[in-house]
Amino acid sequence: MSEVKNPPPPGESGRWTRIVTARPRLSLLLALVVTALAVFAGGGVADRMGSGGWEDPDARSTYATKALEREFPSSQPNLLLLVDAGAGAGVDDPAVAAEAERLTGLLAAEPGVTGVGSYWRTPLPALRSEDGRQALIAARVLGDEKTATRVLERIAPRYQGERGPLRVSLGGPVAVQREVTATIQEDLLRAELIALPVTLVLLILVFGSAVAALLPLGVGIVAILGTNAVLRGLTEFTEVSVFAQNLTTALGLGLAIDYALFIVRRFREELAAGRDPMAAVGATLRTAGRTVLFSALTVAVALSAMLLFPMYFLRSFAYAGVAVVLLAAAAALILLPAALVLLGERVNSLDLRRLWRRSRGAAVAGTGAAAADGDKAADGEGRGWARMTALVMRRAPVFALVTTAGLLLLGVPFLGIKFGTVDDRQLPKTAASHVVQQQIRDGFPGSPGGGLIVLTEGAAGAGDLDAYRERVAGLDGVARVDGPVSSGPGARYAYFSVVTEGEAVGQRAQDLVGEVRGVQAPFETSVAGQAAVLVDAQKAIAEKLPAALALVVLATLLLVFLLTGSVLIPLQAVMLNALSLTAMFGAVVWVFQEGHLSGFLSFTSSGDIETTLPVLMFCIAFGLSMDYGVFLISRIKEEYDRTGDHEEAVRTGLARTGGLITAAAVILAVVMVAIGTARVTNTKMLGLGIALAVLMDAMVVRSLLVPAVMKLTGRATWWAPGPLRRLHARFGLSEGESAPAAVPAGPDPEAGKREKIPAARS
Repeated sequence: MSEVKNPPPPGESGRWTRIVTARPRLSLLLALVVTALAVFAGGGVADRMGSGGWEDPDARSTYATKALEREFPSSQPNLLLLVDAGAGAGVDDPAVAAEAERLTGLLAAEPGVTGVGSYWRTPLPALRSEDGRQALIAARVLGDEKTATRVLERIAPRYQGERGPLRVSLGGPVAVQREVTATIQEDLLRAELIALPVTLVLLILVFGSAVAALLPLGVGIVAILGTNAVLRGLTEFTEVSVFAQNLTTALGLGLAIDYALFIVRRFREELAAGRDPMAAVGATLRTAGRTVLFSALTVAVALSAMLLFPMYFLRSFAYAGVAVVLLAAAAALILLPAALVLLGERVNSLDLRRLWRRSRGAAVAGTGAAAADGDKAADGEGRGWARMTALVMRRAPVFALVTTAGLLLLGVPFLGIKFGTVDDRQLPKTAASHVVQQQIRDGFPGSPGGGLIVLTEGAAGAGDLDAYRERVAGLDGVARVDGPVSSGPGARYAYFSVVTEGEAVGQRAQDLVGEVRGVQAPFETSVAGQAAVLVDAQKAIAEKLPAALALVVLATLLLVFLLTGSVLIPLQAVMLNALSLTAMFGAVVWVFQEGHLSGFLSFTSSGDIETTLPVLMFCIAFGLSMDYGVFLISRIKEEYDRTGDHEEAVRTGLARTGGLITAAAVILAVVMVAIGTARVTNTKMLGLGIALAVLMDAMVVRSLLVPAVMKLTGRATWWAPGPLRRLHARFGLSEGESAPAAVPAGPDPEAGKREKIPAARS
């Protein structure tokens, strides 16, 4: 197997270049083997994932929930059988009652099922619909999410559907979880089938060459398959949310395409400048390659902040996100250079854009024809970006003020955000478990399964329990208190059911959690229920959020400083990135909480936003904003190092990267919109929200706000005190290949009089 001959001397090719291109065919063969192993190792990963993870595992409500499940399984039914007697008879009809009692007995005998009760055994009003045509059988399916789902899949065929005079439908949390998991897997496959061909077409439009377009897709597929294998391994040790697979696909394709776009584009520029393939790869890795490395680190840091939160839903996205980012960067920096060395000028082959170009007078011969055409198009595009940047900088105060005000205005709806929990309304209206839960909400008094449950622990007399019940019943917003229920005289545990007025997780119910916890009692008490879980989740997020924000901000400041050597640019990057997210957060509340466009987008608004979603969307969107910010800033820094002219560096940097950043953002947005076609509302919110954030960042913040702000800060943009300049000189990395220009200690009033140095072509 022959390899590339006559590698360039060390002065022309860095150590990393020599390592990754020494045996390119062997590198690609090993990558193929590793990818095949990843396919095998990651197989069936979705079946091992959970669909929950929104609760704080260390919260008092979680303790109460587990204790109630252990001591009183019937107190928290997670499986509901909605029994419909039809129009001809009510649920009290003898034939209906006999069949319902038979089903109740059969369910009670099922392995893995306990705490079975029904309207026909305990004729509580809450278990019978107001029109008398429907009633409930309730049970507790034991085990964790995956175990309970397997039990339900085993027993469901024996109970749902027509059963004599009855029609039985399945609902409850375990049925919702099963349907959510199945829907996510189907949606993910559909999203991949949409995203891959559309992405390939867009890449062909960007590159012209079909060969060049296939390279980013290859990097993305390697990253996705590798991450699935990582997640499969993690399921052996910890809970992983099935929702994380959507992030794996989105970031795997999006970031891999971003990284490969910049590397392939730079490689083609170097070829067009007259370098041979090995030298072109070396120059590419020393410039775009370093930027990819910095970008991957900033995105990984932003995503790793979710590891600070106790909910495994958020931690799962950190596992998936960090893994896919690092694998995408590794594939772009190891496999892609090897492929480029082998392809050389053939990277420009199969120029499919010629199929829809107007015929020309003469054909351009030679393997460099596609590169020449693409280079002319890039130059034309670059001139357009340069003219726009010059306009923005001439009116910098106006663009800065208007853009900032517009983004803040778009974010105003976020001030009215209301937090809630995940329920069946995540599913489409036609989903079986959603239909059942909606019928229960609409037709049954008291919304079975809602309210609070108070667990008491410690020996207590009947008088103490009765006195406690009266104190709780006297709280404002409590409709009634049922119980106590205990396992017998002198039992250690007992519980009360607190039926609340209004919504089960409304603001009054959340306030009641704290008030019930504050009621004095001669025994220990713990509060469970949806509202208690929500309150504890909000508390956990509030406690960890400052540390997470500090990690993201400080790491971003450090990494951008190491890249630029500036004090001001890292601060600008953090503030502008945060500003770019305002439109996303405002749209999330306006659309998904308030329900605007719910018909067009096919979802049911629950009137609130799940507590962890804003944290998740911030970490992802902030990381992606830094991804584009690093690419732009690094190219501006390269031009400034070459010329020493601040304004010319901004214009040239945007001219060289503006079109590419926009193309990368559009491609990533397409992938996120494909994810946003999901039928599960949280996934739809994540995909469409991130797509909006990416487009606003690339088309508004990077195109308008960044050049306006850099014009206003002038050469002070590059200032740093002496100690930090020396620190950067020792530990920092530079995008460019030439020595940096002297950076002034402060603004230079004579800057406009200096002779401009022509910008080198890159």
